[in-house]
Amino acid sequence: MQAGALTAKGIACRRGDRLLFAGLDLRLEAGGALHLVGPNGTGKTSLLRILAGLLQPAAPCLIEWHGSLAYLDGRIALDEHLPMAEALRFWGALDKSPPPSLERLGLAQLADIPVRYLSTGQRKRAGLARLIGQQADNWLLDEPLNGLDAEGTALVEALIAERRAGGGVVVVASHQPIALPGAQVLDLRDHPS
Repeated sequence: MQAGALTAKGIACRRGDRLLFAGLDLRLEAGGALHLVGPNGTGKTSLLRILAGLLQPAAPCLIEWHGSLAYLDGRIALDEHLPMAEALRFWGALDKSPPPSLERLGLAQLADIPVRYLSTGQRKRAGLARLIGQQADNWLLDEPLNGLDAEGTALVEALIAERRAGGGVVVVASHQPIALPGAQVLDLRDHPS
């Protein structure tokens, strides 16, 4: 993994006729984190999708990532019909990376269970396994604590801390409290549009 960084200037987002935010500038150095907060509808997920290159911004802007990027939202991108371990191996072959420790993620006993039978929390953990397997320098996480118990929350916080300690940048949108020591906090309601 190399050191990550993010520089973004002039990001704007429109939903229909409504301008959610405009002129948004972000700068995160290696090991940095940004916590996006605020109620539903303020554009947190839209901002993550813009930063990931999955959503067109409302105006020309600059978004530069140093290092590779991985995005995790509620859609875990695993074949629903395959056993979880096999679905993860498929992505591992494409990523040319060894699978992450299913034991550490609390998934070892579920390796042979088809993805479609996993609970919400188990699916979130499988999504984390997929995220880790990408070995990306920088992470975009949309509601990473949804469906997780206290142990799962602690795991996510530890994984984020490890990514940051390795020089990666992490941007998190979360309604739930999450430990992100030293992170910048951005409430899009406070940003002029």
